[in-house]
Formats: sequence, structure tokens, C-alpha cells
Amino acid sequence: MTLKVRRPALAGRLRGPMQGLSMLIFVAFIVVALAANWGFFLNLAGAVAVLVIVHNALALTAGNLVARASRLSAYDRRSLTIETGIQNSGLGLVLIFGFFGGLGGMAVVAALWGIWHAISGIVLASIWRQFPVRP
Repeated sequence: MTLKVRRPALAGRLRGPMQGLSMLIFVAFIVVALAANWGFFLNLAGAVAVLVIVHNALALTAGNLVARASRLSAYDRRSLTIETGIQNSGLGLVLIFGFFGGLGGMAVVAALWGIWHAISGIVLASIWRQFPVRP
């Protein structure tokens, strides 16, 4: 944020590469989590995937409803919806591996969570892109 304020041109040039790098790091976390816990993944993936998808749908809906009830602007409603619905699974994986020794079931949940949240976030952003908010 400081760079964007003090050097906006540089921040603009770095935005694309930084987005790519952050996605690459995120995918690497997921690959490591799944590789280290493949057996758990095969046993738990179906049940965990359903729970992750339902949880994400409820969180996105709750964020949007709270934003509407608070009479926020369309921009802020979208922001609150995304912030509520897309949690930081990368941080979850770091905590799981750093403090819990990569405990299998936890890593599977965080990995599936990260994959699904990336998918649902991209889909939601793509839908919203088709309906721009008027200033």
C-alpha cells in the first residue's frame, strides 16, 4: 500500500508479477500438503469437499446479506462478500505444518479449502465482471 501511494507507476508494473508469484506460492503449498498426505486425501476428499463447498457458500451468502442489511454500497458489498467467503487457506497450511507437524486430516481440509476458494472466488469475480458497479 505504501508503494502504491509513493510510487504508483512502479506499483502498477509490479502488480501482475506479484499476483502470479502469490498464486504460484499458494499452489506450491497445496501441492506439498497433498503430496505429504495423499492417503488421507484419498480417504477424506469426498466428505471434506462437500463440507468445504457448503461452508464457502454459507460464508459468501452471509457476507452478502450482512453487507445488504448494513446498507453498504455495491463496491463494499462485493468486498465484504469476498472477505467473508474466501478465507486464507495458505495461512492455514503454514500453521498446520509449522505447529501441528502437517497433521494429515488438517492439511487435506486446508488444501481442499484453498482449491475450492480459489475456484469460487474466480467464478464470482468473473460473474461480477459482467455486471460492473456504477460509481
